[in-house]
Amino acid sequence: MKKFAAKTARPIPVIILADTSGSMSVDGKIDAMNQALRDLIDTFSGESRLNAEIQLSVITFGGEGAKEHLPLTGAHAISGFSDLQADGMTPMGSAFRIAKELIEDKEKIPSRAYRPVIVLVSDGYPNDDWQSAFSALCGSERAQKATRMAMAIGSDADENMLKDFINDLETPVFRADGARDIIRFFRAVSMSVTSRSRSSAPNQPIQIAYEEIPDDDLDLDF
Repeated sequence: MKKFAAKTARPIPVIILADTSGSMSVDGKIDAMNQALRDLIDTFSGESRLNAEIQLSVITFGGEGAKEHLPLTGAHAISGFSDLQADGMTPMGSAFRIAKELIEDKEKIPSRAYRPVIVLVSDGYPNDDWQSAFSALCGSERAQKATRMAMAIGSDADENMLKDFINDLETPVFRADGARDIIRFFRAVSMSVTSRSRSSAPNQPIQIAYEEIPDDDLDLDF
């Protein structure tokens, strides 16, 4: 008898680079991002894994440095996600280095994986030596193939750098002026990724129409 290997879903890696500097503690920004991430996990975990498996990693930068707050994990297997805490400066360069190392790790993200998604969220300017790490990440062959999105929170964010991070001219930097905008952005990201996971061609990017995401039904728990 022939032995048949069970078909496993191809992963769609989603990597969130989240600013957790001290300025994120004001105006409900960190609370909104925590709720948005919990909602994102709930939505991703409920998706079918017959065709594609959504995986999620959260890399934070703030406090004493950058770290992988959530290692790349299948969304269905994530439990007990701990809230992000806002503190310290904005060591974004360190987050870029961690993200580059992750996206180039072929054991964690195999060649059979679908096009990754990298999302950068910040409300300020990097305070470390970030330029070389930024160039290395954006110049990485795998990062070039990834869908890269960004959200600028408030008027103090470095929008020029965030624009350079994005690699789809039709997807602008999303501007968040308050907690509802943060929730709306992550909801748009969620819709884009889940649409890809259900698609017959998951490598094709899904255009995000931010203006079509309503805000009158956004339940804020904080």
